[in-house]
This record gives sequence, C-alpha cells and structure tokens, in this order.
Amino acid sequence: MLRYALKRFLSLLISLAVASLVIFMVIEVAPGDPASFMLGLNAQPETLAALRSELGLDQSRPERYLEWVGGMLQGDFGTSYTYRTPVTEMIGDRLWVSVPLALYALFLSVVVAFPAGIYAASRRGRAGDVGVMGATQLGVAVPNFWFAMILVLIFSINLRWFSAGGFVGWDKGLFAGLHALTLPAIALALPQAAILARVMRSALLDVLGEDFMRTARAKGLTARQALWRHGLRNALIPVLTIIGLQFSFLLAGSIIIEQVFYLPGLGRLVFQSISARDLIVVESVVMLLVFSVILVNFLVDLAYAAVDPRLRART
Repeated sequence: MLRYALKRFLSLLISLAVASLVIFMVIEVAPGDPASFMLGLNAQPETLAALRSELGLDQSRPERYLEWVGGMLQGDFGTSYTYRTPVTEMIGDRLWVSVPLALYALFLSVVVAFPAGIYAASRRGRAGDVGVMGATQLGVAVPNFWFAMILVLIFSINLRWFSAGGFVGWDKGLFAGLHALTLPAIALALPQAAILARVMRSALLDVLGEDFMRTARAKGLTARQALWRHGLRNALIPVLTIIGLQFSFLLAGSIIIEQVFYLPGLGRLVFQSISARDLIVVESVVMLLVFSVILVNFLVDLAYAAVDPRLRART
C-alpha cells in the first residue's frame, strides 16, 4: 500500500507541476497589459514603466513563473495588481462562501440522488424507473444558470421567500447564511443529483445481478431486504467516487452561478479579476481549484486501493 501511495503522490506532484505551467502560459498569452489597463490609454511611458516595475511585469516570463511557484510553495500567492492586497487574504475571504456553497449543493445532490437511484433500480423497466430516468436526463440537459434564473423568478420575485442575490455573511448566523445560499445550492445541485442518481441506479443493477444477491434471496430474504442489507453497501464504491469528484467540480464550477446570485465567492473573484486583467489573482485561484481536483482524485485512488487490493497488485 505504501508503494502504491508513493507512486500516486509522485503522479500528483507531476500533475501539479504541469498544471501550473499550463495555467501560467495560457493566462500570460492573453491579450492586454495589466499596467496599461490600470493607467488607461493616456498614461505616460515613464509612469507605465514604473508601474510595470512595481508589479514585477518587467521581469521575463520564466522569472515570473518561478517567483509565482516559489511563493505558492511558501503559502504566498502574491499581491493583487488591482486591489494591492495579498491574494491569499482575498482567496481566504471568498472560501468562506464557495466551500459552504459546494458542500451545501453536494448535500442536496446526495439527498435527492440516493432515493431516486435506489427507487429506479428497484423498479427496473417499470413506470417508476422510466420516470426517474427521464427526470435525470432533463436534469443533465438543463443549464444550471437557466435553472438559477427560474428559481429567482419563482422564489425571489413572485413568492419573495428568498433574496434574489447577495450574501449576508456568517456573522448574521448559520440559518441566515444557509438561507442566502439555498437557491444557488439548488441550482448547482440539480445536474449533479441527476448524474449521481443515474450512477447509483447503474451500480445497484450491477450488484443485483451478482451471485451473492441470488444466494441472499434463496435464503429467504425479500427483494427489498436483499437490496438494503447487501446490495446498497456493495454499490457504494463507484457512487462515493463520483461524490468526491463532484465536490471539486462544484467548487470550481460555480463561476456562473455566483455571477447570477452576486455571491462573493471564488467564481466571482475569478470573473472580476479577468475583467480587470488581474493576472496574479486569476492564476492563483485557478491553480487552487486545479489542486483541489487533483487532490480529490489522489484521495479517491487511495480509497479504492484500500478497498480493492487488486489495484495495488497491478502497480
């Protein structure tokens, strides 16, 4: 197990190194100079050169890349070009919105998907199964930003149960914070719940066809008893894998939803930074999101190896 973990950790480090290089290169080749954007078209050359020197933009790209990576290894993401504040503080403030939002959406996804997937699997080929699969297909097809606007129209404008946007802050209390995140979380959870329900159904159907399930039925268990006592537990491995990956996706994929609801999270920070050509913020936030995805994949691989020794034997 230790050998397998070391190999996976080495793969993680290589992935992070390649990702950092790709992120830096892609963002750096984007048109527009941050200093020129900040000073405007009528800036004097001397003023422009001084600002570029202050921001470190006068250095070569390899030097800036090494300085950026070296700072990240020490927990220093640099200083924002626009706000002149440490990027670490900006990210930390917005994590208190994006992480709870992702967890809330993941919770709603699981609460909806598990019963739907189990119900569909237990009624394979019947009306209930067809209905659930049709609903999940619709959930995958509907864009979450369109669904978010429908939620605002119904529950904010017409019913006035929720605010149409903004975040009150956790200092107002847990209930107030969760209330403000409810509509965004529902909008994010819809497609993820649809995907998870389909995976849950497929995993359960595979397990229900195994020999040990037929043996359980032969010993006198009803179909429902066999499903809950033996089938569900054995079907959870692929489902838990999807859940782990969905958290990373929810954390990284909330840019549009945070824009719709004006939430001060990481997604909105990236959008604002792109608009202001604040490259150091964009690079750092994207790198953090990539790291979260790679880390979750690493932990899922370790969990798989712990459950299934055959994976360790192949390495």
